[in-house]
Amino acid sequence: MSESSASALPPGRRSRQTFIHPENLSVDSSGFSSPPVNFLQELPSYRSIARRRTTILSRDKQSGTLLKPTDSYSSQLEGGITENFNSQSIRKYALNISEKRRLRNIQETQMKYLSEWDQWKRYSSKSWKRFIGKAREMTTHLELWREDIRSIEGKFGTGIQSYFSFLRFLVLLNLVIFLIIFMLVLLPVLLTKYNITNSTFVLIPSEDTDVQCTIYPISSSGLIYFYSYVIDLLSGTGFLEETCLFYGHYTIDGVKFHNFTYDLPLAYLLSTIAYLALSLLWIVKRSVEGFKINLIRSEEHFQSYCNKIFAGWDFCITNRSMADLKHSSLRYELRADLEEERIRQKIAERTSEETIRIYSLRLFLNCIVLAVLAACFYAIYRATIFSQEHMKKEIDKMVFGENLLILYLPSIVITLANFITPMIFAKIIHYEDYSPGFEIRLTILRCVFMRLATICVLVFTLGSKITSCDNYSCELCGYNQKLYPCWETQVGQEMYKLMIFDLIIILAVTLFVDFPRKLLVTYCSSWKLIQCWGQQEFAIPDNVLGIVYGQTICWIGAFFSPLLPAIATLKFIIIFYVKEMSLLYTCRPSPRQFRASNSNFFFLLVLLIGLCLAIIPLTISMARIPSSKACGPFTNFNTTWEVVPKTVSTFPSSLQSLVYGVTSEAFAVPFFMIICLIMFYFIALAGAHKRVVVQLREQLSLESRDKRYLIQKLTEAQKDMKNRLDGQ
Repeated sequence: MSESSASALPPGRRSRQTFIHPENLSVDSSGFSSPPVNFLQELPSYRSIARRRTTILSRDKQSGTLLKPTDSYSSQLEGGITENFNSQSIRKYALNISEKRRLRNIQETQMKYLSEWDQWKRYSSKSWKRFIGKAREMTTHLELWREDIRSIEGKFGTGIQSYFSFLRFLVLLNLVIFLIIFMLVLLPVLLTKYNITNSTFVLIPSEDTDVQCTIYPISSSGLIYFYSYVIDLLSGTGFLEETCLFYGHYTIDGVKFHNFTYDLPLAYLLSTIAYLALSLLWIVKRSVEGFKINLIRSEEHFQSYCNKIFAGWDFCITNRSMADLKHSSLRYELRADLEEERIRQKIAERTSEETIRIYSLRLFLNCIVLAVLAACFYAIYRATIFSQEHMKKEIDKMVFGENLLILYLPSIVITLANFITPMIFAKIIHYEDYSPGFEIRLTILRCVFMRLATICVLVFTLGSKITSCDNYSCELCGYNQKLYPCWETQVGQEMYKLMIFDLIIILAVTLFVDFPRKLLVTYCSSWKLIQCWGQQEFAIPDNVLGIVYGQTICWIGAFFSPLLPAIATLKFIIIFYVKEMSLLYTCRPSPRQFRASNSNFFFLLVLLIGLCLAIIPLTISMARIPSSKACGPFTNFNTTWEVVPKTVSTFPSSLQSLVYGVTSEAFAVPFFMIICLIMFYFIALAGAHKRVVVQLREQLSLESRDKRYLIQKLTEAQKDMKNRLDGQ
């Protein structure tokens, strides 16, 4: 019955006509009732597609997805499973036990008609999958801090749990980096040094190098005062400078075994490239899943509301206080979303004069931010220059405090800058009239840039001092040999001091700030000043920036101090237990909570930025700055990278031609074009997938309208049936 004829009938008649009697329904092979085609044409989805006459209609008519909305779902599912039961397990389907048993019986019946070879492959595949599942189940019990992290997840939710999982990831990453360096660099040296294997050191042959460039006056080990040992432990000087902790210890050309000579300079360079590449691949692999989830959630604002209302609760929470905190967090997120919607409307209604005024204000405030950053960078530069110029004085000429202050002056200035600038950025952001979510992201981005750029400023300041030539020996050696006879070791000492000082600051803040603050809040809560101060918050972004800062130091310093990844591993283990105790006993969770997926992606994104910033100074130091002539495995090379062409020159001629061809412009240009074509293909494929997703969303919307329409018709039919029964 058409819509126009239905509208011409009186109300009483309309309900009688729309009722579908059981005898008018046909029964299909699956046992489900199929309404007549005229009734299907009244569905909103059919009418909408008929009006638009798009290509979707022709495709859907061919497949029958819209003209058969009441087809048997179980028959379709059974056909799909019986055809593809070899690729997926039945347990992955959302079916009840009886349906799964029936499908498993079908599978066993089909197995009888297969050949013995196919049956053996199916059984072996099942056995292998069962073995892999058991092995994965066993490995979950061997995870580091498994019980601790699950306990934190149960008490404080997945947001804080993601921080500790990220900390565990950094522990494993640094452990793997240390194993790479240990196997490639340290192990051959130790085997030869302690006569474990029948091998000898190959000393670096003397070449046409000036004697002045080979002078390396190591500080005397016969220290007079006891506090000098403490200074050496905290700064990496003295007796530590001669150990395998630093670059200068590996002043050998190789290790000669029975049948071959181990090239230590090449292994040293390859270990650096290996741990940087491994870190990049590992971070990218872990961040892909979080990027997909964030990309899906950023599509529509309505979807964000639905996620918060229907799927926002964290069912891992078992603590009452954390449940109340989660309630307040959800309320805060909804208020923030409403505030962002209000700001969007305000922006849409903003006049030209208001737009010019707000952008002028933002430009002025960003100039202030740049001025603050420039002032911090200049302070770090001056502190580094002052420390480098005065650290060469004899230890006995200075008192203990003065010596430590000069040694740790760059680290102190960097720590103060990292402490002060976030508070300045938080005050400035309130006047820029951004949405709450964008305020948080922009503030975090500025803090990330500040923390990581300070390390780069320190390294580049050291590089400028190393390459500054003001005497004859500097021009002769290519670097400031008088002040930096082994500059790689001294850069490693600076990274070592940053690592140690960062750990000291974390421990000191926890013991001497957070713990007394907790005692004051607990036992002196009646004081108004204490009430305003409150308990320390466990802010996830600040803690993440702190450990990413330490990891960036490790990436930069591992080339100059090969054992620095081992120190970073121990440091992060200590930080894990300190932060766990701080969370449980001295701090309270922040009301602005992070989702686990958002947190993981944010953590890895910040870590990836730190890795990119670490690669820049390492690349410059290996390719541009002349290597030390007094220490290290690269004394006979102008730069560290020169070991690669020297190694290639020892290859056979055919292999040399292949390497030179791959690194030439004739190969690079076509390779770049092919990469661009592949990239364009994936971009087009992503656009096609996005259009399909939009069409599927429209189809889901139409199906929901169909359901509402059918429910309405069913309700009218029930009312009509009730009226007929009452009339009888």
